[in-house]
Amino acid sequence: MKKLINQPDQVVSESLQGFAAAYPDLVRAHFDPTYIARADAPVKGKVGVLSGGGSGHEPMHGGFVGPGMLDAACPGAVFTSPTPDQMLEATRAIDGGAGVLHIVKNYTGDIMNFEMAAELARAEGIEVESVVIQDDVAVKDSLYTAGRRGVGATVLAEKLCGAAAEQRRPLAEVAAVCRRVADGARSMGMALTSCAVPHVGRPTFDLPEDEMEIGIGIHGEPGRARMKLRSADEIVEMLMAPVLEDLPFQRGDRVLLFVNGMGGTPLIELYIVYRKAREIAERHGLIVARNLVGPYITSLEMAGCSITLLKLDDDLLNLWDAPVKTAGLRWGC
Repeated sequence: MKKLINQPDQVVSESLQGFAAAYPDLVRAHFDPTYIARADAPVKGKVGVLSGGGSGHEPMHGGFVGPGMLDAACPGAVFTSPTPDQMLEATRAIDGGAGVLHIVKNYTGDIMNFEMAAELARAEGIEVESVVIQDDVAVKDSLYTAGRRGVGATVLAEKLCGAAAEQRRPLAEVAAVCRRVADGARSMGMALTSCAVPHVGRPTFDLPEDEMEIGIGIHGEPGRARMKLRSADEIVEMLMAPVLEDLPFQRGDRVLLFVNGMGGTPLIELYIVYRKAREIAERHGLIVARNLVGPYITSLEMAGCSITLLKLDDDLLNLWDAPVKTAGLRWGC
């Protein structure tokens, strides 16, 4: 294992120190408990938007803190849920009097700890709504979840809900946007290699040079099938088919097509994937109205990709186009 680290148990804290030093105009980092908040939080009269999860998926979630997206993010240890005290303190820090939305990926630890934090915040008089993202069509009831895993749609929900909150929509409406995203998005991923968690010091799983795993999770959880390596176009066909069948998407639907890199895949390959995914979507009569291509929800240095399709309506289109200024995503600023 070769990594640019000092001590494995200091990876998250040292990374957050560097992140905060790189973007002092956007964020401030807090420690004990650890969370990242907008530099201007709390914003009076605006719904606060909070998410979080294990580290190792950067830029999600901390890289999406800033105007037009998240107000705060709670990073846990690598691939480990943050704790309720982190979530509670972050909720307090971003409450501008209009309530706080928790965007939660469907992993057992995240669900349990966000629920506990929400209950404690409500007891203090903070209005909290929680929405669970569970868009992965690959498997159900995996090692980390009861139900489907929350993956690529989380990034889209954070952007769209952040835009709704910037428009000063009330908490119920911001949460409703999040539920529309959760209901209208489906994802599927694959891996060409494993990744190595710093404090473990070895690959999470063994994947021979000539094999790939279809449907793998963002923590290296097993997928649907392990098989010999195929061409990019064949892989995209295997990812798109269950995504299209699950919702199902219908001819004439406008969609956002999100091709995500898992951390170790260069953009030149992701655009090859996007090319084929768009071709397949259009073959099914879908209108690809918006797209996102790049490493936005990663698994350390894992090579691979995921594909997410989100049904769009006029409101979601406008929210997607709204200005955003974060370390990991920005336009229209």
